[in-house]
Amino acid sequence: MGLKYEALSEEISKKIAENQRNFGFSYAAKDSEAIRRNMKKDGQNAIRTAYIRDIDKILHSPFYNRYADKTQVFSFYKNDDITHRGLHVQLVSRIARTIGKALSLNLDLIEAIALGHDIGHTPFGHAGESILDRISYEKCGRHFCHNIHSVRVLDSMMHLNLSLQTLDGIVCHDGEFELSQYRPKALGGFEDFDNNIEKCYLDKANVKKLIPATLEGCVVRISDIIAYLGKDRQDAEKARIISQNDYQNGSIGVYNAEIINNLVVNIVENSFGKPYIMLDEEHFNALKTAKKENYNLIYGEKSVGKQIIETVEPMMREMFDKLLSDLEQNRTKSPIFTHHIDLIDNMAYNRDFNYKNTNNIQIVIDYIASMTDDYFIDLYNFLFPENTKNIEYKGYFG
Repeated sequence: MGLKYEALSEEISKKIAENQRNFGFSYAAKDSEAIRRNMKKDGQNAIRTAYIRDIDKILHSPFYNRYADKTQVFSFYKNDDITHRGLHVQLVSRIARTIGKALSLNLDLIEAIALGHDIGHTPFGHAGESILDRISYEKCGRHFCHNIHSVRVLDSMMHLNLSLQTLDGIVCHDGEFELSQYRPKALGGFEDFDNNIEKCYLDKANVKKLIPATLEGCVVRISDIIAYLGKDRQDAEKARIISQNDYQNGSIGVYNAEIINNLVVNIVENSFGKPYIMLDEEHFNALKTAKKENYNLIYGEKSVGKQIIETVEPMMREMFDKLLSDLEQNRTKSPIFTHHIDLIDNMAYNRDFNYKNTNNIQIVIDYIASMTDDYFIDLYNFLFPENTKNIEYKGYFG
């Protein structure tokens, strides 16, 4: 099968070069307009501008470290070549900055949104997220959504005083909801932002209504899809679930490199000099088809989703009840105190904040969501040493 790599038109290529010489359009988010909950702190300077500060805060959060051992799609595989969430956020950042540079957008804001967008994700990928959502709703009538929780980690737990523009891009990033055109929605203040967050806790349907307030947020949202679409196919091949011959050879191609190149080219071609991000109809339809194929051939495969739920859900439910009991009985030697509460209270940016005063059910939700895959399994075995549940990994030599 011959590879197909589209290229920018000569007209747009020349305009991009000219635009960059002339310092770009006015559509980019301006560092001087960054809004924070505490505007007296984190003032920018010539070296550390507003969104560079946001990047640094996210990178130095202890929760950022945990990306490295959180499932992207494939759990229970001992294979260093299969993508974990840490690589995924880097790929989103790289793709989004490539688009953003061509469109003369704020690359620091793009990077901040991209690096923080999945920081609230659970262990075991979207299967783990769906389990924790069910438990959360049963326990307290509130949903769990990873994009909403990413904002909670950075804003309400760590109190990092990130800009509203960064938090908005993170909460609106969800790549499950593709659009052919992304037009930014005017940015309200923190009161409107908090109200929208609360609506998502009460009704998950409201997540689909979230629209980024900046072009930078729009770019990250479409880049999230581009980053996983072909990469998940590569990983599925490594896991011996599918082969590239199982896919239609649409206009965006089949292979990861083709998909990234052709979607990036089409976005730049159709978005240059415009106050929105757009794919043409042919490429948008091809993206939807490719995504649907991924769901049918990869995400719906038993060993990817259903098996994880069957294995992990009873463990997570048992763990949840044990940790909640430890909190209610004030068993301060429990890991929920020593590994979680103490960590946050010692590192929270706002020194007047006392995380221990948080609702007990929410603390357990926060703790489980923060775990890596391996930590979850080790903690379960620590809490229940006599258990007979066993996780079977697909090894390197199986």
